Amino acid sequence: MDVVVGIAVDFWHTLTVMSPYLLFGFAIAGVLSVFISPAFVETHLGKRGIWPIVKASLFGVPLPLCSCGVIPVAVSLRKHGASRGASVSFLLSTPQTGVDSFLVTWSLLGPVFAVFRPVIAFVTGLIGGVAVQAVTDDREEVSEQESGESKCQDQCCREDHAPGILRIIRYGFVTLPEDIGRPMLAGIFIAALIAAFVPEDFVIEGVDAVGPFGTMLIMMVLGIPVYVCATASVPLAAIMIAKGISPGAVLVFLMTGPATNAAAFATIWKIMGGRTAIAYLLTVIVCALGSGLLLDAFFPGLGVSVQEHFHEMSPSAMSHVLAVALLVILGLGVFRKMKGGKSAEDRGG
Repeated sequence: MDVVVGIAVDFWHTLTVMSPYLLFGFAIAGVLSVFISPAFVETHLGKRGIWPIVKASLFGVPLPLCSCGVIPVAVSLRKHGASRGASVSFLLSTPQTGVDSFLVTWSLLGPVFAVFRPVIAFVTGLIGGVAVQAVTDDREEVSEQESGESKCQDQCCREDHAPGILRIIRYGFVTLPEDIGRPMLAGIFIAALIAAFVPEDFVIEGVDAVGPFGTMLIMMVLGIPVYVCATASVPLAAIMIAKGISPGAVLVFLMTGPATNAAAFATIWKIMGGRTAIAYLLTVIVCALGSGLLLDAFFPGLGVSVQEHFHEMSPSAMSHVLAVALLVILGLGVFRKMKGGKSAEDRGG
């Protein structure tokens, strides 16, 4: 019984700490979704050269696109004349961070992590775009059939002609929670389970056995094949650091999880070619490991700082109210997502 109570307490504590930041992030994401649309991105990035790669990476950092929406927008960029480099730059920087994940990272991991993540996302996109442009030939075009196969059917990819304020509310507090609700709640719950069942001595002994770089390699192997939401992965990161894993190793997981997964890699291989896909994957691997080493080297005391930041935050009465509101919003998002999926299956049958 004590274990169940402990899991519930850890779950609620994480929720109360992040709720003000995440709700504010939802609102900002809604605003950005109105003023920065996929069509706007296409217009400004549909050219060749180095400068579109820079803009693609920069645009991708705050852009509120769901995980499903990133690939079709990148394919559309390619179809409308953007280079492979700009398309891959966008693919690399967009899923790693966003306004919501930035604010949640600040709430749970502190300002150093919060600033480091978007900077590294931008740099990764830039390096990946340049690498792809160096090893590929942009004269090859994407066929209509290929681009059609990658179209996103989620709400985040559909046109919305409602008034601006309604679109902001709908995207920020309806569509976005549908996209991240399930992984967010799962991430918080898994973090609570780890906090309750995994002793710190076990983690510390494991880290000592493989060494700092070995731990980063393990985090990379865990993160590359599966999709981990940029926002939902933050509670897991906080618990990992609390258990003794270095911030650099955790950063490797925070980069590889959102930026790569088997489905995205297969799609890139099919749409943009094998060289592009390999350059994309190698960029993530090199940049993740390099960023992890840099973070540990320049901020040696960051792990202790994050632990203190996470454990010493005392939620206010308003935080509890906002946590209830966040739980309702995410819960409704999960319910609508499940209901929509069943309806689609029924229509298909």
